[in-house]
Amino acid sequence: MATNLQTPIDYLKGVGPNRADLLRKELGIHTYQDLINLFPNRYLDRTTYFKINQLQRNSAEVQVIGKITKFQEIAQKRGKRLVATFQDETGTMELVWFRGQKWIRESLKLNTPYVIFGKTNWFNGKFNMPHPEAELLKEHEKNLRSSMQAIYPSTEKLSNKGITNRVMTKIMQNLFLETNGRFVETLSNNLLSELKLISKSDALFNVHFPKNSELLYKAQFRLKFEELFYIQLQLILKNLIHKTKIKGFPFDSIGTHFNSFYKNNLPFELTNAQKRVLKEIRYDLGQNAQMNRLLQGDVGSGKTIVALMSMLMAVDNGFQACLMAPTEILSVQHYNGLNELCNNLNIKIKLLTGSSKTSERKIIHEMLENGELDILIGTHALIEDKVKFKNLGLAVIDEQHRFGVAQRSKLWKKNNLPPHVLVMTATPIPRTLAMSVYGDLDISVIDELPPGRKAIKTVHRYDSNRLKVFRFVRDEITKGRQVYIVYPLIQESSQMDYKDLMDGYESIARDFPAPEYQISIVHGKMKPADKEFEMQRFIKGQTQIMVATTVIEVGVNVPNASVMIIESAERFGLSQLHQLRGRVGRGAEQSFCILMTSHKLSENSKTRLETMVRTNDGFEIAEVDLRLRGPGDIMGTQQSGVLNLRIADIVKDNDILQHARFYAKQTLKNDPSLRLPEHAVILETYRQMSKYKNIWNYIS
Repeated sequence: MATNLQTPIDYLKGVGPNRADLLRKELGIHTYQDLINLFPNRYLDRTTYFKINQLQRNSAEVQVIGKITKFQEIAQKRGKRLVATFQDETGTMELVWFRGQKWIRESLKLNTPYVIFGKTNWFNGKFNMPHPEAELLKEHEKNLRSSMQAIYPSTEKLSNKGITNRVMTKIMQNLFLETNGRFVETLSNNLLSELKLISKSDALFNVHFPKNSELLYKAQFRLKFEELFYIQLQLILKNLIHKTKIKGFPFDSIGTHFNSFYKNNLPFELTNAQKRVLKEIRYDLGQNAQMNRLLQGDVGSGKTIVALMSMLMAVDNGFQACLMAPTEILSVQHYNGLNELCNNLNIKIKLLTGSSKTSERKIIHEMLENGELDILIGTHALIEDKVKFKNLGLAVIDEQHRFGVAQRSKLWKKNNLPPHVLVMTATPIPRTLAMSVYGDLDISVIDELPPGRKAIKTVHRYDSNRLKVFRFVRDEITKGRQVYIVYPLIQESSQMDYKDLMDGYESIARDFPAPEYQISIVHGKMKPADKEFEMQRFIKGQTQIMVATTVIEVGVNVPNASVMIIESAERFGLSQLHQLRGRVGRGAEQSFCILMTSHKLSENSKTRLETMVRTNDGFEIAEVDLRLRGPGDIMGTQQSGVLNLRIADIVKDNDILQHARFYAKQTLKNDPSLRLPEHAVILETYRQMSKYKNIWNYIS
C-alpha cells in the first residue's frame, strides 16, 4: 500500500511532535509531501578520501580515514579546547573542539578507524579540523549513503535545537524506507520518452541520494522540467479560459477618428515595431474575447501613440476608454500630450486626479455616465466607486507594476462586460521573467526607437572628477540645454537622504550661482503643489538645473534636457539607472548620462555601471539585472510570491523553462481540456496541485 504523502510530518519515524513543530515553523514542512520537496541546496562530494599528506591549504571540505591516537585539553583565554591527534599512514593532523568536549571525549574511541569530514585550517605548521563530523568506518560503509552528500536548507534555530544536516538526512532516509521509494508518476509517457526523462521515483531518489553526478543531473533536470511545466500549464490554461469564458466587446470597424488621426495628426512615421504591435492589438479587439495584453517598450519607444490609437478604435466603435497612470505628474503629462495630438479630432478628453476640484469632478461624472466623455485620463481616482462609465470599452494601465491586482480588478467592475485591457510598462521585463510572471497575458514588444533619436552617451566618473563634470555642465547650459542632478532615495533613512540632497543642492548653488543660473529642487517631503510648481518651471525652461530625488523617475518629458547626472550611482539598481537615463535623449540633440560614484565599489556595483556604459538596450540591461538580483527582487514585494520555486531557477534554468513552455503549449493545443487518455496523469497531477494549493503559491 503506497504511503499517503499528505500524512502529517509528526508521524514519520525520527520526527515526533517537537521536531515536527520546529520543521513546520522554520521550513514550512507540514506533510510527507513537503519533506520530499525539500530539495538540497548543494552537495558535497563524498567519493574522494584524502591522505593527510595530500591536504591543500584551501578551505575546501574534505574527508580523511584514520585513527585518533590521543586527546588533550588545552587552556585558552575563555575555558579550554579539546584537541585530538588524528593519523593515517602518511602523517598526523589535529581535530579541535571548542564546546561539547565531555560528550565528544566519551563518544569517540581511541585507535579505531574513523571517517572524519570538515574544513581544514593550517595552523602552527600543521593541518587542523575544527568540529569535524566523525563516523566509524564500519558504520560509514553500510549506511544508505550516496557518494554525493546532500546539504539541506536550514536555520539557526534548527541547528541550535540539534536538527543538523545529518539528522535531516536520517529523516529523509526514513521517508524513503517508509514509502519504499515509490512515488506516483506525474508526467505523461509521451513526455517521458520524448525528453528521455527518468521516472519520478528515480528522480526523487537521486536528488536526495545521488549515486553519481550524472544521475544527479538527470534527476534535477527531470524535477525542474516538471515544476516549470506545471507553472506554464497553469498560466496558458488561465489565458485559454480567459479567452473562452470572459467575453469582450468586439470592435468591428476601424472608423473615422482612427483614420483621420493616422492620415493627418501623426507627428512622425510609425516605426515597424509600432505597426506590428497595433496589428496585434487590432486583432485582439476584433475578437469576442476580452483582450489582456502587456505592451513593453523602452523609454521613448512610442507606447503612448499606440495607446492613443487603440483608444481611438474604442471611440470609433461607440465605446469609452480610460488611461490610468501611477502618479499625478505622469497623468497630467499624458493628458497634455494626448490633448495636443487630438486637437482637431472632435474628441472629449478629461483629466481626473486626487487634486481635481469637486465642481470639476461633478461635471466629469455626469459626462461619463451620459456618454459625452470619450477618454478619461487619471490616477487611482479612476477606480473610486463614484466614477461610473456609460460603456467602458478599453482600459489602458501605465506602469502596471505600481498597481495591485485588487486595484486593477476594480476597473473591470465598471461594466457588465469587462473592458479590453492594455497594460503598458517601460521597465523591460526579461523574456524569462515575462514567460513566468505574465505567462497568462499576451505580450507585445516595441523594440525600436523612433528615427532621429540619438543614443544617449553614458560615462562613469569618480567624485574626484567633479570639477571637470561641472565644467561640462556649464558648457551644455551655455548651449541652451538643461540638466538633471539626481540623488538616491533610500526609504530607511529619509533624514540622511534629505541631508544628502540639501548638501548637494548647496554645493551646486555655490558652483552655479544666481542670477546667472536658476535651480529647481524636487523631493518627497514637498507638497504636491510645490513639486508641480518646480517641475513646471523646469519644463518651461525658467530653470536650467533640476536637483531631485528619484521622484522624476517615471515619465517627465523635457526634450530640452540633455544631461542626466546620477549621484552615488552605486546605490541605484540597474533598472532604476536605466529609467533615469531615459529622462534625457528626448529631443534631437546629443544627450549624456554621467554616473558619479566614490572609488569604493562592490563587484555587483561595478557590473551595473559597466553594463550602463556599454549598452542602451533595456532588455539586455534587464537580463543582467535579473542575473544580479534574482527574480524575487525584480518583481518587487507585491509579486514575490510569483516565483516560490522549489528546485528550478528561472535565470539559470532559462533553457528548461523554454522547453517547459513549449511542451505545455503543445499539450494544450492538441487537448485543451486534457481529456485524452494519455493526458490523464497530467490532469490528475494538476488537480492534486490545485487541491493542495501547491501550484497557486507560484501565481500572483
